[in-house]
Amino acid sequence: MDFSEKKQLSLTACRVRKHIIEGTFNAKSGHPGGSLSAADVITYLYFNEMKVDPANPQWADRDRFVLSKGHAAPALYGALAVKGFFPEDEIKNLRKPSSFLQGHPDMKGIPGVDMSTGSLGQGVSAAVGMALSGKITGKDYRVYALLGDGEIQEGQVWEAAMFAANNKLDNLMIFVDNNNLQIDGTMEEVNSPYPIPEKFQAFGWNTVEIDGHDFDQIEAAVAQAKSVKDKPTAVIMHTVKGKGVSFMENQVGWHGVAPNAEQYENAMKELNAQYDALKAE
Repeated sequence: MDFSEKKQLSLTACRVRKHIIEGTFNAKSGHPGGSLSAADVITYLYFNEMKVDPANPQWADRDRFVLSKGHAAPALYGALAVKGFFPEDEIKNLRKPSSFLQGHPDMKGIPGVDMSTGSLGQGVSAAVGMALSGKITGKDYRVYALLGDGEIQEGQVWEAAMFAANNKLDNLMIFVDNNNLQIDGTMEEVNSPYPIPEKFQAFGWNTVEIDGHDFDQIEAAVAQAKSVKDKPTAVIMHTVKGKGVSFMENQVGWHGVAPNAEQYENAMKELNAQYDALKAE
């Protein structure tokens, strides 16, 4: 990836992060921490990898994305808005009764959303079904899913993993957002799933470990997944919860709390400074 491509992705990811803060602040609720940690991979997929068409969200041959950790919806909404699926001003209406942008993704009401998610563990099963459908119908689309590290404590994730490997779904790629913090504390304090790569390997998956905030590493992982035949790929991304906003980073308390007015101003000031610095490079 050359400098200009990486710069553009970084600028876009910063815009997505600003939308996360904007949306949760105006909603007075939501999940900023895990949305911020997922912003880079979602940005990479929508702006550098996936075949999607904002003018035709239901295009049959599009690549599919399933946000299995549905509470990180602000990150997905930010990316969809910047991509052009709906106006960016809609972000301010997050979670309001009159808005189509509710707390978790809704495939029937939000352009660009491929699966309604929220109950953890279920989204990955839907992604597996989409990948199987592609194989059965001879379509060449690819399916991507994003899971939380706390989410993989759900047994349904491993049932889906077993099924995907058994059916050789090499058109399926999942990303585990391993920021090591869930609603009640660290992974070890709650219910450790470690070591994650070895678990997916035991279920017959190709696995990769990366820095989930490094676009070069994300790109390399996607390329590697495409080269592997007869196995789905799991990418374990080491990330920082609250990435991009200093006082939110690595703080479990920001899992599901919206910023107040002062925190909103400070967060937007930081993100605007980051955006301006990137643009000046």
